[in-house]
Amino acid sequence: MTARLLVSLSGIDARTLHHCADLAEHLGRRGVPLSLLVAPRLAGAAVDWARTRRAAGDDVLLHGFDHSREPRGRAMSMRRPEFAALPAHEAGLRLTAAMSAMERAGLHTTGFAPPRWQASRGTLIALRRKDFTLCADFAAIRDLRTGVAWRSRVQTLSSHERAETWRCFALVLAASRTTRRLGTLRLAIDAADLSRPAHRAAYLDAIDIALDNGATPMTYRARTALSAA
Repeated sequence: MTARLLVSLSGIDARTLHHCADLAEHLGRRGVPLSLLVAPRLAGAAVDWARTRRAAGDDVLLHGFDHSREPRGRAMSMRRPEFAALPAHEAGLRLTAAMSAMERAGLHTTGFAPPRWQASRGTLIALRRKDFTLCADFAAIRDLRTGVAWRSRVQTLSSHERAETWRCFALVLAASRTTRRLGTLRLAIDAADLSRPAHRAAYLDAIDIALDNGATPMTYRARTALSAA
């Protein structure tokens, strides 16, 4: 048994595309594929890039629909991510629209990663009805065909400046600890963070230390395929 390394990239658009391409180049030299979290609103050169990356071995997961937030009770200042609290019917409607947009873009996929990694029980039901095969949430990677869930928490950095040095150090430390224990390291990179030198360096350091610890790099789809083999 070996540790596993899964790296996802979100926030892909025209403004961040050069950072995304730079990251993909660096990871390609390390033999690390990306799982691209693609929102249906992706357009233009970003769509072309995502298609090119998938042809090169990266994976594509549907990343929500329009990323609108749902109100939480009466506290309108507290809003949940798009798919965090939806019932199955409403989640299904949004998934249908998102799937159509992805088809038109030539990026059909049966993998799903909800905004902010939060999916309601209704969303999981809707995903199965729509023949999705996997859902990656904050705490687990779920094979929707078998019901198997691999427990593994997402590791990421926020864009806030407060305690930046400490958070970068903590990310690298978590990568080392997880892979030394032969666990699954799930690094979630927001493309906007790649413009911050400290964040970019921390992600690359975390990837390098995982590889040094013998972690096997793979996509989310490859991870779920292991159970079907």
